[in-house]
Amino acid sequence: MSEHDDHDHAACGHDHGPKHIYIFSPSSAVRDKAAFRRGVARLRAMGHEVEIDPDALASHTRFAGDDETRLAAISRAAASGADIALISRGGYGLTRLLPQLPYKAIAKAIERGTEFVGISDFTAFQNAVLAKTGAITWAGPALGADLGTEEEPDDIMLACLDDLFSGHGEGAGWELPRPRKGTAAAAAAPVQKPFTVKQGTLWGGNLAVLSSLIGTPYLPDIKGGVLFFEDIGEHPYRLERLLTQWLHAGLLARQKAIVLGQFNEYKLTAHDKGFKLDSVVQWLRSQLKVPVLTGLPHGHVPTKVLLPVGAPVSLSVDERDALLFWGHLR
Repeated sequence: MSEHDDHDHAACGHDHGPKHIYIFSPSSAVRDKAAFRRGVARLRAMGHEVEIDPDALASHTRFAGDDETRLAAISRAAASGADIALISRGGYGLTRLLPQLPYKAIAKAIERGTEFVGISDFTAFQNAVLAKTGAITWAGPALGADLGTEEEPDDIMLACLDDLFSGHGEGAGWELPRPRKGTAAAAAAPVQKPFTVKQGTLWGGNLAVLSSLIGTPYLPDIKGGVLFFEDIGEHPYRLERLLTQWLHAGLLARQKAIVLGQFNEYKLTAHDKGFKLDSVVQWLRSQLKVPVLTGLPHGHVPTKVLLPVGAPVSLSVDERDALLFWGHLR
């Protein structure tokens, strides 16, 4: 079992043999070629066999090749027989490919043992595959931003990736943030009441990308699930506007828990007059009977746990300790 918080991640990471990792680019073009090369070199230094898709560094306007090129890359990733199919980066481009994705080939690849891993724009792929096939993919790192950093990659993220490589990962734990004293949040909910979700489907990802799937065949129809969100560069009022859509569509109230990851790289302004991310969280909690948890170490940040999108999970909270558990998926 892998438990992660700010202090303890010793349970993560196991010895295992080298893996076949296929790198492909289904979304935006790779502009930071140095980070791409560093990521590949790091994986190879770990002893893994890294296969690079022929069009991984293709460029067509803002995309990693035109739509046909990127669809072909996805098909090659599915046919590669790799242990891990890892995206080079996110950005934008997958939502326009969803009607043409080779769903059967992707599902067969996953059944044979290929784990598709990515984040950000890859949320569209992951949830469409879940909606169409029920297959599990992994919300986790991208090659350039996470493994291709100039400094050493985050050790918790690496340990969780190692757990995926070894097949030993069974869950992720974290410490719920402590509300700042004197705030409305502290007065309203100093400690989350203990609760347990015995079983629910884990699903979610990038909030803006997921919101673009509402009303389409590519958003999974999940009741009683554990729904997680993260995002980058979205001001809190924009996040609230997106969450309002989920709320009014009835999608939040039918989940067993909402789990908020990391929301970063936005700037508050003088106009906000105290309106901030905490304000959005408190507003959301006031609208729902469903628990809304925060602090999940996942998103566009160095420290990220890997999450199985589509897997049955349990979720337990005791005071500030939260644990998502999925057990062995194979």
